[in-house]
Order: sequence, then C-alpha cells, then structure tokens
Amino acid sequence: MTIARVTEVISSSPLSFDDAITVGVERAARTLHNIRGAWVQDQKVTVEGGKISEYRVTLKITFVLND
Repeated sequence: MTIARVTEVISSSPLSFDDAITVGVERAARTLHNIRGAWVQDQKVTVEGGKISEYRVTLKITFVLND
C-alpha cells in the first residue's frame, strides 16, 4: 500500500511563473524524496515602479512516503 503526503512550498522568480514553479519543485526535490506531482494553488506578482519585479507561486507538492 502506498501512502502519500502533501506539503506546501512558496517560491519566487524574477523571470516568470514557469521559472518560479521550476525553482520550487527543484528545491523541494533536494529535501523531499519520491515527488510524484505538484499543483499550483496560487500565483501572485510583486510590482515595483509600475513593473512586475517578482513572480510568486504557492505549490502543493505530493510525495510518496518511504516504507
């Protein structure tokens, strides 16, 4: 029987939402093993001087627990 767990990760990038997602998943993979998926729960931007300065995402990372 497989048991999975979900943890929340918030990541950011000055480039794009896609990059923020990639950064978040890659960073989570350094600590969490057996990652099986990620769900983008929320997207936000930080604006400075009328321009987007940072893209932020809230990810729900699903990983399978070791036996």
